[in-house]
Amino acid sequence: MKLGSVVVLVLAPALSSCLLVLPLDCTELYNQDNSRPSGVYTIFPIGATSAVQVHCDMDSAGQWTVFQRRMDGSVNFYRPWDQYKTGFGYAAGEYWLGLENLFYMTLRKPYELLVDMEDFSGNKSFARYSSFSIDSEFDGYRLNVSGFTDGGAGDSLDTHNGQKFTTLDKDQDLSGGNCARIFLGAFWFNSCHTANPNGVYRWGADGTVYAVGVEWSTWKGQDYSLKSISMKIRPVQPSIQQNN
Repeated sequence: MKLGSVVVLVLAPALSSCLLVLPLDCTELYNQDNSRPSGVYTIFPIGATSAVQVHCDMDSAGQWTVFQRRMDGSVNFYRPWDQYKTGFGYAAGEYWLGLENLFYMTLRKPYELLVDMEDFSGNKSFARYSSFSIDSEFDGYRLNVSGFTDGGAGDSLDTHNGQKFTTLDKDQDLSGGNCARIFLGAFWFNSCHTANPNGVYRWGADGTVYAVGVEWSTWKGQDYSLKSISMKIRPVQPSIQQNN
C-alpha cells in the first residue's frame, strides 16, 4: 500500500468527525454541550462554507434558532431581494438569517415555528406552529406553515401560508401592486398582510400611516407596531411528529 493511501485511511475518520460536528442549528449545538446558555453562536445551515451567526434561545422548553428579530429599530428592514436571500443585521440585536439558509435548514429536517412578541406595555404573547418550511428560490421561497397553537397572539400567518416572498424589488404577491413597497417591509405577502414583522419600527399605536409598522394584526390590529417580535424554529419533537 502506498504511503498516500495510508495517510488517507488514517485521516478519514478524523475528517468525517469534523464534518459531523458542524451544527446545522441551535439544537445540534445544544446536543454537543447542554450547558450552553442562550446567546450568539455560529451554525452552518448549508455546509462547511456557510458559517453564519444566530441567536440561540436555550432553555428547558427547547433550543430555538432565531431567524428573525426586531427589538429596537436599529436595523433597516426595508431591503432588496438579494439581502433577504443571504441575510443581514447582527445576531446580538436585530437581524434576518436569510431565505437561502432557511430553505436548506427546513429541507434537511422537519421544523416547528414559534413567534414571540411583546407590546410597549410589557404584555407578551406568542403563536406556535407545529410545521414550518419554505420552498426553494425557484419556487419563490414559498411559505409552508400549519398546526397553529394560540398563545394569545392569534393566527396572523393563516393568510400568508402558501405565499411566495416579496421584497421592494421582487413582486411575488397576489395584490395589484407590490405589498413590500406599499407597506414598507418584506414578507410572504398575500394581498397584502395580516402580519408585517419586517415593517418599519414604530412605537405602539399610530394611525398616521396605515399598517406599515411591525405588526401582528390578530393580536394588536394593523395600527399598532410591536416593541419586539422574534421568529424562531427548532426540529419537530418526536411526540409532535407522531401526532401529525
